[in-house]
Amino acid sequence: MKLNSLKVKIWQYLILFSVVILFFLWLFQIIFLNKFYEYSKVEDINKTKTAIKKYYENNLLYQNLDVLAKDNGICIQVYTDNNVIFDSQSFNRGCMSSNIDYKDVFINSLELEQTYELINPRFNNKVLIKAIKLNSNTYVFLSTSLEPLDSAIDILKNQFIIVTIIVLILSLLVGYYISKIISNPIIKINNEAMKISTGDYENIYFASNENIEELNELAKTLNQTVNELNKTEELSRELMANVGHDLKTPLTMIKAYAEMVRDLTYKDDKKREDNLNVIIEESDRLNLLVDDIVLLSKEKANIEKLNIIKFDIVSLIKSIINRFEIMDVKFKFDYDDEIIVKADIKRLEQVIYNLLTNALNHVGDDKMVIIDLIDETDKVRINITDHGKGIKKEDLKLIWRKYYKVDKKYRRDKKGSGIGLSIVESILKKHKFKYGAESELNKGTTFYFEVKK
Repeated sequence: MKLNSLKVKIWQYLILFSVVILFFLWLFQIIFLNKFYEYSKVEDINKTKTAIKKYYENNLLYQNLDVLAKDNGICIQVYTDNNVIFDSQSFNRGCMSSNIDYKDVFINSLELEQTYELINPRFNNKVLIKAIKLNSNTYVFLSTSLEPLDSAIDILKNQFIIVTIIVLILSLLVGYYISKIISNPIIKINNEAMKISTGDYENIYFASNENIEELNELAKTLNQTVNELNKTEELSRELMANVGHDLKTPLTMIKAYAEMVRDLTYKDDKKREDNLNVIIEESDRLNLLVDDIVLLSKEKANIEKLNIIKFDIVSLIKSIINRFEIMDVKFKFDYDDEIIVKADIKRLEQVIYNLLTNALNHVGDDKMVIIDLIDETDKVRINITDHGKGIKKEDLKLIWRKYYKVDKKYRRDKKGSGIGLSIVESILKKHKFKYGAESELNKGTTFYFEVKK
């Protein structure tokens, strides 16, 4: 067992806690017990003195002396004209012998109050005496022992030695048991977490059947993390495959057609032009892919700050639609009145462009893309709808992932880089705009987002 392991540390701290508790028990119950007792008796005698003066002023002194002596464990003697007119007749260690001359000393001193600490010859213990002058003829002497506990302390010491041994043994046993209960599930979680570095996420599972809520929450969180890592790993492999395909295919075609122009068709104007057009198209496709990857990287890295300005969303949508005039698609957008919104116009332009491109790639047989605006008090909702094949409900939350394809089949007959929706999501998240998609199979899909005014 390692000395710095969690189990040993918990065990050590529990034992240390027990030792500290025992130390304070010894300190306050044995070492300082006499001091506490002495302080308590001083308080008792001062409280009794105050009560006696109050009763004397109200002519109730002699009716309450017995009660005061009994309740406070104090010996009380009252002298008038050098005669004892009241004596609590207590024979405890606090009552002084009558032949002690401190009374005469106080009476002759003409002082109103005096405190003495004397040794009681009867029991050879220290006694606290409070002498009070009530009037010219009446004196009260209160006395209590300050050392009644020496034998009791000896008994307590013997008991505490036994208790200390028992507590330490129990601390060792209970501490070990508790440390085992707490540390074992954590050790299991740690051992399972070490497997994450191997990348074998499918065989990693964190048990969550413990009685400790925090450990259950930790296991649940780690299981979710492993699931996300597994998805990320799959996505990473798919991304690398698709990016490699997207880069390799246009490069191969560019090289092939360039060689064809060089070696075969350089004299045939028509074939040369066709081959050069293919090279240009593939170069454009390659450029689009690189631009989108760079743009997505910037958005994810949060390198560029938003430049929020006011602008007309209607004019922006119309200008983007104009770019697709050469496409064999109809756009339905019946808005003329301006609607002013607040956003980063360049980034919002990218959002609309990417969503329109996505709609074009999945347009239905009617070749129709519908752009609808819902103008509300503090925001505008933009809906972009196609009448294509639609998306399954379980796939809707996955479409924002890079290179995610509903049919899982890679096709190059569509425009776009494959990461357009990821760029859309990143930009809208950065704006903190609400967005989403709704779809019905064989009827079409609507992508929407909201822009603040």
